[in-house]
Amino acid sequence: QIAVRACFLGFAFGCGLLLSAGRSAWRHFGWYMCSLSLFHYSEYLVTAINNPRSLSLDSFLLNHSFEYNLAALSSWVEFTLEKLFFPELKQITWLSTVGLLMVIFGDCLRKAAMLTAGSNFNHIVQNEKSDTHTLVTSGVYGWFRHPSYVGWFYWSIGTQVLLCNPICVVGYALASWRFFRERIEEEEITLIHFFGEEYLEYKRKVPTGLPFIKGVKLEL
Repeated sequence: QIAVRACFLGFAFGCGLLLSAGRSAWRHFGWYMCSLSLFHYSEYLVTAINNPRSLSLDSFLLNHSFEYNLAALSSWVEFTLEKLFFPELKQITWLSTVGLLMVIFGDCLRKAAMLTAGSNFNHIVQNEKSDTHTLVTSGVYGWFRHPSYVGWFYWSIGTQVLLCNPICVVGYALASWRFFRERIEEEEITLIHFFGEEYLEYKRKVPTGLPFIKGVKLEL
């Protein structure tokens, strides 16, 4: 099953390269296919390097959630319909280039966060502290408290800027912001429980990295 998923992602990447090499309106969709397939494959690969004990089929994040799959499908539908009715909208190369740069930045930041965290990183929020669990504050964690979420946030929006999907740009931004706001609050409650004052001090010094999200609020 791992090989099937890896081959599927490799096939999608290859198709993306072929589309990218052309001059048609689907060229930017080829960029998107390469970005999407590389993102999911590298999620599995970096997890295998960092934390093989937590490795599973779910590490590809292909079945992240129903909402995630619905969002992807909606972006494909929007791109296709707008290509048919507003073809000039899909030929704004400078805008797609900006989106591609956002995608590259976001994915690189996320993978840097995963590699920096090492075995501390897990796709699932942990409710119990293991003996090897440590608070990581160096590298990209010195810039943002949640660099993997920051990376994913800008990667997801970047995919829609790349496709010149105005509706999905707004939809992805709102949905991603809400998801990460709730996820960060949930995770920070656990981290405070794990590390106590050490995490609270870190929280005071380093921002979340996401706009208008400050994390869990503590009542004095």
